[in-house]
Amino acid sequence: MSPRTTPESESSESTAAPTIQTVQRAAKVLGSFTVSKPYLSLNEITSQLGASKATAHRYTKALRAANLLRYDERTALYSLGPQVLTLAGAARAGLPIVDAAEPYMDQLVKTVDETVVLSVWDGETATVVRSADNTDHIIRIGVRAGARLDLTNSAQGRVFCTFLPRDQVPGLVKLLRRTPELEQEFEGIRKHGLSLNSPDINGVRTIAAPIFEGSSIVAAMAIVGTTVSISTDIDSPQAQALLATTRALSQRLGNPE
Repeated sequence: MSPRTTPESESSESTAAPTIQTVQRAAKVLGSFTVSKPYLSLNEITSQLGASKATAHRYTKALRAANLLRYDERTALYSLGPQVLTLAGAARAGLPIVDAAEPYMDQLVKTVDETVVLSVWDGETATVVRSADNTDHIIRIGVRAGARLDLTNSAQGRVFCTFLPRDQVPGLVKLLRRTPELEQEFEGIRKHGLSLNSPDINGVRTIAAPIFEGSSIVAAMAIVGTTVSISTDIDSPQAQALLATTRALSQRLGNPE
């Protein structure tokens, strides 16, 4: 026999349905913003939501009250609010790769006495999710969690460009047509498992290596230091320590190579 539907259960279901729709619509509004489109007008939000302008305005008003949206009266444009940064930080901290990588990063810091950074792919570029800078240096190099790195001018970005499928890296095919020398750089990273030739900016140098889960890249780990303390030699102690660390972590995550 099928269970009887009571008036109370019918009332509960009818109440839950609009609540679910509200959450779905709010998520759709927030998901309309992207890195390439960080500002949206009410008309654009209305179009994305697929509802009336009055409904879209009601949602933007509620999201503004929760600090999930901001509104610039001068430009009449919306953008994501500060509360989104808090949620993003919590989401990054909860990534399984962060917990898995933490002891490896801490040990690598002790080995090379330089800042060690972990980044993941956010759909468009490498984003830092953890930075360990507890070195013995008087002046430490800190990298902010949440920082989005340049796609091809950062060691981590180049690692993802090398090991991700080309169709998952927006604009990479066109970029390689304009700068074919990058292909040689990617081949070197694939051969050695290290990105050694990131541009030196303000005296800072970075070397990076991929971390694999199974056969897919899941993160990049990097050593960040000065042009004096970090060598671009593939046989340098820092490079070899980084390579050993990322290979050990990848093996733990199921990568056989």
